Amino acid sequence: MATAKTFRDLEVWKIAFKAAQEIFRLSKDFPKEERYSLTDQVRRSSRAVTAMIAEAWGRRRYRAVFVNKLDEALGEANETQSWLAHTLRCEYITAVDFRSLDSEYQKIGGKLSRMIDRAEDFCKFAPATDYRSISTKPASND
Repeated sequence: MATAKTFRDLEVWKIAFKAAQEIFRLSKDFPKEERYSLTDQVRRSSRAVTAMIAEAWGRRRYRAVFVNKLDEALGEANETQSWLAHTLRCEYITAVDFRSLDSEYQKIGGKLSRMIDRAEDFCKFAPATDYRSISTKPASND
């Protein structure tokens, strides 16, 4: 496994980003009365998966925070699957589209779970902060 340099290098982020874009594309055809409810919810939760992965990456020098953010991403992925079930039941998407997206979110969930289990592998490459260079003196008013 090559070491990722940014969150955009993570396979799970790439899959989640692609899935969120597909949800956006499909949701353009949802009824207008769903704009501020189902459409908004499924878009937000799908996008939150990528945002939480990115935030986890940025905070990976702290293992507990890294794991917490990945856990939040996993929760958002599960929420997205729930909203997708509603879109299928309301007949806003086809069964084929549902199965495809649901499968992608199952894959995302599995990858996030493995990242959580292997958090040390990701956190050990985090850039260290040199706290000695941070001044504790009050700033001057010059």
